[in-house]
Amino acid sequence: MKQIRELGLFVIILSVVCFSRSAQAGEKILIAAASDLNFAMNEICRAFEKSHPGIKVEVSYGSSGNFYAQIKQGAPYDIFFSADASYPARLEEEGFAVKSQRQLYAIGRIVLWIPKKSSLNPQKSLNLVLEPELKKLAIANPKHAPYGRAAEESLRYYGLLDKIQGKLVYGENISQTAQFVQTGSADAGIIAMSLAISPSMAESGSYWVIPTESYSRLEQGYAVLQRGKGKSSVKTFLEFVQGKKGKTILSDFGFILP
Repeated sequence: MKQIRELGLFVIILSVVCFSRSAQAGEKILIAAASDLNFAMNEICRAFEKSHPGIKVEVSYGSSGNFYAQIKQGAPYDIFFSADASYPARLEEEGFAVKSQRQLYAIGRIVLWIPKKSSLNPQKSLNLVLEPELKKLAIANPKHAPYGRAAEESLRYYGLLDKIQGKLVYGENISQTAQFVQTGSADAGIIAMSLAISPSMAESGSYWVIPTESYSRLEQGYAVLQRGKGKSSVKTFLEFVQGKKGKTILSDFGFILP
C-alpha cells in the first residue's frame, strides 16, 4: 500500500510539473508596443522565441496614446511598451496595470530624416525646414504620439514652429510618419532614431540627430497589464528584455538605456 501511495504521489507531482511546462509553452504573449519599437521589438521577439521555442509573442504597433485608450476600454494585451512612461504610470494608478511591475526600458531620440533622392542636406540642421524646396514636413500627431510632441517642442525651441505650420503633415503614429517621407508624401520628417537606423530607412535616406536639450526627455516605460498578471511567460519575456541580449538590441537601434 505504501508503494502504491508513493507511486500515486509521484504521478501527481509529475502531472503538475508537466502541466506547468505545457501551460507556459502553450501561452501566447500579447504586446501593445509604441511604433518607434517596430524594428527593435521584432528583433527582440525573434531572439526571444529562438531561445524560448515554446513561447510565442504577438506584437501590435501603434501610438502610445491610442493604446492607453484601448487598454482602458478592455483591449486584451499582456504587456504595454509605451513611448511615454506616463501612460503605464496612469494605467497602474487606474487599476489597469499590475502594481509595482512598471519600469523604464529606454530613452528615445528624434532625428530629421531626408530621402537620398532629395537635394536637401540634413546636415544643415533643423533650419533645413525653412528651405523653399521643403514643401511638407511630416511629424507624428502630438495629441497622442510622444514623438510628435517631442518634434513640436524641438521646432518651438529653435523658433521654427510658427514659421512652418503650413508645411506640417501629421502621421497617426511615428511609423506612419516615417512612411510619409519614404513614399514621397512629405519631403522630410522628424522621426524616431530607432526607425531611421533600421535597414530599410538607412538604405533610402540620411538623418541629422536633433539635440536632446531641445525636447523633453523621451522616457519609455512598460507595464504588465491585468491580463498578464501572474503569467510565467510574461515574466520570462521581460527578464529577456532587461537582460544583456535585450539591452544590446535596444542600444543597437539607437535607444539610450536608462
